[in-house]
Amino acid sequence: MTRAGFVAVIGAPNAGKSTLVNALVGQKVAIVSDKAQTTRARLMGIAVEGETQILLVDTPGIFEPRRRLDRAMVAAAWTGAEDAELIVLVIDSSTGVTAAVERILAGLETRKHPLIIALNKIDLVKKPALLALSAALTERLNPDKVFMISAAQGDGVPDLKAALAQAMPEGPWLYPEDELSDATDRMIAAELTREQIVNQLYQEMPYATAIETETWEDRPDGATVIRQQILVARDSQKAIVIGKGGSRLKRIGEAARKAIAEHLGRPVHLYLHVKVNPKWDEDRSLYREIGLEWAD
Repeated sequence: MTRAGFVAVIGAPNAGKSTLVNALVGQKVAIVSDKAQTTRARLMGIAVEGETQILLVDTPGIFEPRRRLDRAMVAAAWTGAEDAELIVLVIDSSTGVTAAVERILAGLETRKHPLIIALNKIDLVKKPALLALSAALTERLNPDKVFMISAAQGDGVPDLKAALAQAMPEGPWLYPEDELSDATDRMIAAELTREQIVNQLYQEMPYATAIETETWEDRPDGATVIRQQILVARDSQKAIVIGKGGSRLKRIGEAARKAIAEHLGRPVHLYLHVKVNPKWDEDRSLYREIGLEWAD
């Protein structure tokens, strides 16, 4: 008897959603950073537990939107929750119920879906505080279960995975057994480059970039040649990305190329250049490329 179903993984920015999705899948399918708002689009990771396929929708963090891109990200998160059989709410237990978490709790009070709460980063919190947080959330949301986990360390993840598998409906698998994500290689390659920009340049320019794939060529010799454009809003940001004598762009490119080659399992030649477009976040085609719906 096989099972398959969708699980929406939601939470505030930097709760550890992508880290948890990667841990459940057993391989990296979502980019990870300790910086908030790293995930932009709904990305699905496919986990297998026995005869069960768990389709994990890694959603952007839910926060107070201020611009079109923000609205599209938040809409993607709530749409992911609506489309799923089950919701997993990931909460950073070291910060507890922040204003961002409070907004999510309010949105879940009238939910129609089963809910599991995953209190993440338990290695940073003392047990009495964890138990108090669990009790308060249980009283407010009446979840099906509460799990205490450390997605980064793997603590509690197997138990959570088993519970998710048990909650999935009976039915055939929806994806081939060797598939780990619904994202295209092109999308993942762009995300891996953006991951390096986020991690290397967060202090100077937190969210002011997007990656556009210009060309992709799989050559007869087995290598892949990729040309990507890094979009920024201002000339000053372009200078930051390039760095002195092109040093920063070179470091970003080297790290991204290595990550993309590891993902694809073949040699990669990656060429990056930086383009200034003050209205890149108003480009409908770019939204389609990164997997977001246009938000009015």
